[in-house]
Amino acid sequence: MLEVEGLHLRRGSAEVLHDIHLCLRPGTVLGVLGPNGAGKSSLLGALCGELTPSQGEVRLLGRALAKWSGQQRARHLAVLPQVSSLGFAFRVEEVVGMGRLPHASGQQRDGEIIETALRAADAWHLVERSYLALSGGERQRVHLARVLAQLWPGESGATLLLDEPTSMLDPLHQHTTLQAVRSFADRGAAVLVILHDLNLAARYCDQLLLLEQGRCHALDTPRQVLTPQALKAVFGIDVLVQDHPERGHPLIITR
Repeated sequence: MLEVEGLHLRRGSAEVLHDIHLCLRPGTVLGVLGPNGAGKSSLLGALCGELTPSQGEVRLLGRALAKWSGQQRARHLAVLPQVSSLGFAFRVEEVVGMGRLPHASGQQRDGEIIETALRAADAWHLVERSYLALSGGERQRVHLARVLAQLWPGESGATLLLDEPTSMLDPLHQHTTLQAVRSFADRGAAVLVILHDLNLAARYCDQLLLLEQGRCHALDTPRQVLTPQALKAVFGIDVLVQDHPERGHPLIITR
């Protein structure tokens, strides 16, 4: 579980996050939405310890994030940044295996987890290829497998943070990626995912945080957050919101 209390964050002379409160609970997916510059990636940076809050506290499993050692933290908290790059010709299984470095689970067990994580990310067929030979979308799925492997099997106590994991993916793999994330949470992990697609967020997330200029505009279920009034206020778009005809979640249609 990850808790945020009274979080403020400054970058240079600008305050980019203002008084953020949230609790990321086991078994749930929290989606973070907002226009460019709203503070989404800054929030993720503060949650993983990359950025130091100017005020407030981030706690992992009830303990201040700053008090965890790097290796201890990596056993419970994994981060998929918006851009992940490697300049070496590692094989795909070696890249995913980097996620197992904080653990001492043995070569055989690590191999089993690497395969399972690659299959969850729909990337097992890439296993013997060089990372440098992959497309951008393929690389993104390999890095998803890496962070899944880091926290596998995703039980309670694991927290996964993802920054736009679907940004370079085709429609099929946008869904397979978020289905993998959803399944990971269903096994007990707490997941936070930054998204731009409102309909993907409505389908796969339990709660949504809508950010506006570094402030929380709304934090609630997708049905409570994705209203025409809120989306007009934050994004400046006119929309219709209807129930999905088969699944029942909100369906956002731009006018």
